[in-house]
Amino acid sequence: MVRRLVGIDLGIASSHTVRVLDETGAQVCRRRCEPTMASLTRIEDAASRGAPPGTVLEVVLEPTGPAWLPVAVFFASRGHLVFRVSSAKSADLRRFLSKHAKSNGIDAETLARLPLIAPGGLLPLELADAEHAALDRRVRACDRLTRAASEHKTRIKDLVRQLLPLTPLTQDLGVGDLAVLERWADPRALLKAGPARLTSLIVKASHNHHGAERAEAWRHAAATAVELYGDHPAIAWADLAAEVVTEVRLLKAIQAELVVHAARREEAYRWADHGQLARSLPGIAEVGGPVLAAAIGRAGRFPTGAQFKSYAGLAPRASETGNTDRKGQPMSKAGSSLLRATFFRAADTARKQDPQLAKIYYTQIVECGANHVKALCVVAAHLAERAWAVMARGMPYVVCDINGEPVTAGAAKTIIAQQWTVPPLVRARRRSTKTTKAGKAPQRVRAGQVQPGYEGASDRGDLPHHRSSNTTLEQVKEPVPS
Repeated sequence: MVRRLVGIDLGIASSHTVRVLDETGAQVCRRRCEPTMASLTRIEDAASRGAPPGTVLEVVLEPTGPAWLPVAVFFASRGHLVFRVSSAKSADLRRFLSKHAKSNGIDAETLARLPLIAPGGLLPLELADAEHAALDRRVRACDRLTRAASEHKTRIKDLVRQLLPLTPLTQDLGVGDLAVLERWADPRALLKAGPARLTSLIVKASHNHHGAERAEAWRHAAATAVELYGDHPAIAWADLAAEVVTEVRLLKAIQAELVVHAARREEAYRWADHGQLARSLPGIAEVGGPVLAAAIGRAGRFPTGAQFKSYAGLAPRASETGNTDRKGQPMSKAGSSLLRATFFRAADTARKQDPQLAKIYYTQIVECGANHVKALCVVAAHLAERAWAVMARGMPYVVCDINGEPVTAGAAKTIIAQQWTVPPLVRARRRSTKTTKAGKAPQRVRAGQVQPGYEGASDRGDLPHHRSSNTTLEQVKEPVPS
């Protein structure tokens, strides 16, 4: 069979490098191209020269920034196969081919050889339709704005902590807090405003959710800061306050844009997922549903749920040699980090709603000795396979018991509470955080003394090993008179 394998090393600020191989791996031609209709058409003609009419080109490229989309759209619209591979997949072959040299041509040839070396690991790229493309852009915009808002909130808290060492911003930033900072970020101005004006502003901004108590917390923090700092020149009151005001205004602007994109995201989601199947999954709520629908697109493009799990980066790595098969390997973390994070966050809620997922979590904690995070990763992997099944079958998710019988939400929680709840003692043993205050090493036991809590310990044979080396068991049991 005659094949034409086209490897394209994409350039951001430069032209693309192209290598065309035949079915034997021999080079047919080498070219350079630009992302224009005329230039890409010349690449198509050069690659098809000498091949039978109707030969389908196999184009392989990497997702280099936004440069891959124009090339993929051109060749896919002409009926050719397009493979978008990750850099990790071609890294090893590129390292072998470019052992003594590194060039764009070698990179392009590496991509062209991938269909010959690893044909089973390549899936044809399927471009999204209009509904899923619009949803994908809105999902990405909302995620980027959410992360930007979080960064500004962290910056505001850090700046306020410099102005007010006893900062009242110990929890989430409220609209009342932002109103106070935008108007009186300087503690001296805050004290001059008076309790009545401050309380009125907080009540109006928070819609009566906060009032005099919150205002008193702000005034106490401001008074403490003024008393502590005084007139020290190292504290730039006005400049710090101006920076806080700037951060507050930027945060408000981002939040306003986020509201607009979130509304458009909801509209696009209803067009892409008519039955809202993604939101029927446990733990996949208002935000997770559009993320899943945008990422999976047409679920049928993944042959199995295991391949979609691998696409999401939730499949564990394999480490096998001889008769050794190491278990508990970390996840591959390939693909979209947003999709992977969505499944991970949803897993913690899903295990509390679905008995089958609760059993998986329970088994990982109690029987396999996993900690909370590792157990949630296992649950997230199972949830990804179930998500593929729901989207591929076009049927909503149904919560069932261990025997596969559908149950109500209340019955599911009862089953989980009775059978698949991790005992507190086991959970405490799996925690990596310290539960007691770390202190100095215990003092040595003097001759003739027993530390509190070790009375009778000698009868059990579990005396502390830090006693003095010249202290015998008889001396501890029967003190020697002075």
